[in-house]
Amino acid sequence: MRDQAEKLRVLARNLKNQVECEIKGTQKKTRIIAVTSGKGGVGKTNFTINFALALMSYGQRVLILDADLGLANIDVILGINPSHTLYNVLKGEKNIQDIILPGPQGLQIIAGGSGMQELANLRKWQVEQFIAKLEELEGIADIIIIDTAAGLSKNVMSFVLAADEVIVITTPEPTAITDAYGIVKAMTSKRKHGVVHLVVNRVENAQEADITASKLKIVAEKFLKLNIGHLGFILDDPSVSKAVKSQEPFLLKYPKSSAAECILRLAAQMLDQELQPEPAGVKAFFGKIARLFG
Repeated sequence: MRDQAEKLRVLARNLKNQVECEIKGTQKKTRIIAVTSGKGGVGKTNFTINFALALMSYGQRVLILDADLGLANIDVILGINPSHTLYNVLKGEKNIQDIILPGPQGLQIIAGGSGMQELANLRKWQVEQFIAKLEELEGIADIIIIDTAAGLSKNVMSFVLAADEVIVITTPEPTAITDAYGIVKAMTSKRKHGVVHLVVNRVENAQEADITASKLKIVAEKFLKLNIGHLGFILDDPSVSKAVKSQEPFLLKYPKSSAAECILRLAAQMLDQELQPEPAGVKAFFGKIARLFG
C-alpha cells in the first residue's frame, strides 16, 4: 500500500511539473540519447528497446530511432512490419513524422531500412541533412533514443556526436572493453565535452560489472581526461534470449526476471529517481495516464 502511495506521489509531482512548464512556456526540450557500442553482439539493440520501455514506466514519452542504417532490426526484434522506413525519408518520399510506428505500451518507433546498401553508404552531407530533420521531432517525446550501428563508421559518429548524451554498451569480454574504449576515444577526439554513460551487459554479478567498468573508467580518465559515468549493469539472464526468440521485450515478457529488475534500475538512475516501479499492473496503468497527459 505504501509503494502504491509513493507511485501516486511521484506521478502527481511529474504531472504538476509538466503542467507548470507548459503554463510558463518553459516546456523542456526533448532529451536525445544515443546508444552505441564498439563491437556488435553486446546486446545494444535489445538494451535500447527494454530501456525505452523502462523509462516509460516512469511516465516518460519515448521514441526510438533505429539509426543502424542498412542493418536496422528494431522492428524485427519487436515483430513489426513497417510500411515505411528511414529509407523513404532519405529519398524525400516521406516526412520523418509520417513514418512513426506505434510499439508496445505506447512506445514510438522510427524504423531504419534493412538490407539496403544505399543506407549503409550514405555520404556525409546526406547524414547531416537527415540529422537536421530530427528537429521536426522536438516535443513529440520527452526522450528520443538513437540506436546506432556498432563500430566507428562516419554514420555512427555523426549520430553519437549529435546526441546530448551517449550510452556505451559493453560486456566483460576483453575485446568488447577494448572496442568500447575505442569509440569513447573517437568521441572525445571530436567533442571534448559531453556526457558519456557506461552500461555493462551480461555480467554474472555486480562485482564483475564494477571490475569491468573500472577498467574502462581508469583508462579513459588517464589518457582521455574523461570521466565516464557508470550507469549500471544487466545480469546475464536466459530470459533475455527467450524473449528475443519470441520477438517480445524481456521487460514485458518476463517482468520478474533479474534482467528486468536491472533495466528498471538503470532507468531510475538515468532519470535521477529512487522509485522502482513494478513492470506491470498499477505501474502500467499510471504510466499510460502520464503519457496521455503528455
